[in-house]
Amino acid sequence: MDEFKPVVFGVAGGTASGKTTFANAVLDAVGASQVAYLPHDAYYKDQPDLSFEERARLNYDHPNSLETKLLTRHIRWLLDGRSVQVPVYDFTAHRRTAETVLVEPSPIILVDGILIFTRRKLRELMDIKVYVDTDADVRFIRRLERDIHERGRSLDAVITQYLETVRPMHLKFVEPSKRFADVIIPNGGMNAVAMAMVASRLRDLLPVEELVADAASGRDA
Repeated sequence: MDEFKPVVFGVAGGTASGKTTFANAVLDAVGASQVAYLPHDAYYKDQPDLSFEERARLNYDHPNSLETKLLTRHIRWLLDGRSVQVPVYDFTAHRRTAETVLVEPSPIILVDGILIFTRRKLRELMDIKVYVDTDADVRFIRRLERDIHERGRSLDAVITQYLETVRPMHLKFVEPSKRFADVIIPNGGMNAVAMAMVASRLRDLLPVEELVADAASGRDA
């Protein structure tokens, strides 16, 4: 780690496009033990002075809703070999919790989120930038199912948020940001060929000793 610069791997795309599915599949192929994971969603700004109703009405799809400077600082710390404490965000309460997740320096730093390509300083830290491109109707259905079953939202609330902020912000910020991607992946986590290509590129960037150690760990398991 003293001589090797970690690889910063950015995965962007619209809401429920399959970013995490794609990233996890690639990293499983590379070796998940070699990964420091920083989800941009964890860095939503805390708004303790607002009521729950006021927080629920905020625009969480605008770049200003996230503390991207903190994320950028954490990436730089990991690149310097320092561990970081990643916030934990409660999507049901629209608040950060008191807990954090310790993330240690690793050969691969994975950053994912819908808006990670909209900030120049964040983009400049990335060695590989992938945009997961999935049809809007598929993304909406996935988001609907996720928000109802995992985040306790009502059908009306999901639809209202989608029409008032998610779709307009996607068109204004997320969709245009894909021009900064090195690779645009159609069909998200279902694209096995693209996953294999990206995994191969990541393996090429890793030091040989890390690959050998990870392979040995797999045999021991």
